[in-house]
Amino acid sequence: MADVITYRQAVAEGIAREMRRDPAVVCLGEDIGAAGGVFKTTAGLHEEFGSGRVWDTPISEQAIVGAAMGAAMTGMRPVAEIMFSDFLACCWDYLANEIPKVRYMTGGQVTVPLVVRTANGGGLGFGAQHSQATENWALTVPGLKIAAPATPADVIGLMAAAVRSDDPVVFFEHKGLLATKGPPAPPDHVVELGQAAVLREGDDVTLVALASMVPLALTAAERLAEEGIDAEVIDLRCLVPLDAMTVLGSLAKTSRLVTVEENPYQGGWGGTLVSIVADEGFGLLDAPVRRVAAACVPLPFADVLEAEVIPTVDKVVATVRDLTTY
Repeated sequence: MADVITYRQAVAEGIAREMRRDPAVVCLGEDIGAAGGVFKTTAGLHEEFGSGRVWDTPISEQAIVGAAMGAAMTGMRPVAEIMFSDFLACCWDYLANEIPKVRYMTGGQVTVPLVVRTANGGGLGFGAQHSQATENWALTVPGLKIAAPATPADVIGLMAAAVRSDDPVVFFEHKGLLATKGPPAPPDHVVELGQAAVLREGDDVTLVALASMVPLALTAAERLAEEGIDAEVIDLRCLVPLDAMTVLGSLAKTSRLVTVEENPYQGGWGGTLVSIVADEGFGLLDAPVRRVAAACVPLPFADVLEAEVIPTVDKVVATVRDLTTY
């Protein structure tokens, strides 16, 4: 086994492991077959499993997700790709009104065990319609599970849990992380949905991040350590289920909280987490809670402008520095 694997390779490996394990698992999406996906996240799948289980589709998000829903309701476990998460808007009726409600409306007689995976997030200068972090869209819909891994091993572990889930999962793969490298996942690696990870221990402040904001938060924590500020960093991994207990456990030690999220401040997941902390952990806090989030504007194309909109290491460091003097 290789010493390291890229995030991009981990996506294909995670899907392949589940396809080898369960013949009911199939893949569908635009250019995912012989082309290996526009981001090369399905490379090798068509060669190994053939066109009977890896389906190239027309350019129609409604067709992709509608077909996946029907397949899931009739015994298959489809993994459907929507090329950019911004395009979830094109199949929103299925994703918001149909898929998450079937199990409830049939009293559990019919499940929809599918994964909708999608390339998410900014930082690459792809412009306003191809750069959004849209986890917060899915977060508004009861009945959807939401995973957003930050490391190659977590990609594989969370993919296994997502494919095996009897509930629909929206699986956000961050475009800015695709080339990053990390240790490979051991055989049979499964990361339970809704289990956050404490990646760095600290006593002074808790930083809670998701996806590409995780390495950013870790870099900020290293910078803060040089100033004598000891930050604990938590990778949420999932938004639904949401592991508030790990966050509250950390706050019992640090008593200060900063969320670091790429979603816009308005309607971002940090607002939900902060409200839980206010409800269940108010007595743990020694300072106001702070949210470092994207600005509520369309994402600019120019790199220098995009960096003004989405969180940066400097913004996190400045926020924490301010909070520790409260």
